[in-house]
Amino acid sequence: MPDLNEMIRQYLEGPALLRQAVAGMTPEQLRAKPVAGKWSTLECVVHISDFEPILADRIKRMISLENPILQGADENLFVTGLAYGERDLEEELRIVEVTLSQLARILRTKGPEILSRKGTHSERGERTLEQMLLGAINHIPHHVQFIHEKRKALGL
Repeated sequence: MPDLNEMIRQYLEGPALLRQAVAGMTPEQLRAKPVAGKWSTLECVVHISDFEPILADRIKRMISLENPILQGADENLFVTGLAYGERDLEEELRIVEVTLSQLARILRTKGPEILSRKGTHSERGERTLEQMLLGAINHIPHHVQFIHEKRKALGL
């Protein structure tokens, strides 16, 4: 069985990675779209800020409920409908930090057996809490790669 404490440690690395990725960027650079067809850096950060609470909620529901339904969400509808280009970077980063910190605190009260709990994703089917936590661990690093790509395209 995976080490829950190690998974929590990896999960909590995400906010620092994200802060490092956007460090020193001006508001104009954050809003720039230097890679055709891709979100701006700010839009990436806001996506993370909107979806980390969703991921945390799914995990909380899996802890609290027996085989809950985990509703899918279309990230493209969020980016077009929720003023991604007008959001405040620092506020979004704080939301990510607090969300991950809160879930980590909850997970630390549980034993490794919690990882086998299940839920049913509305689009992806049955998932274990371990699978959901691994997805959450990888979510920020996945998007940080795209932020580095944008920085490079901007000459930063």
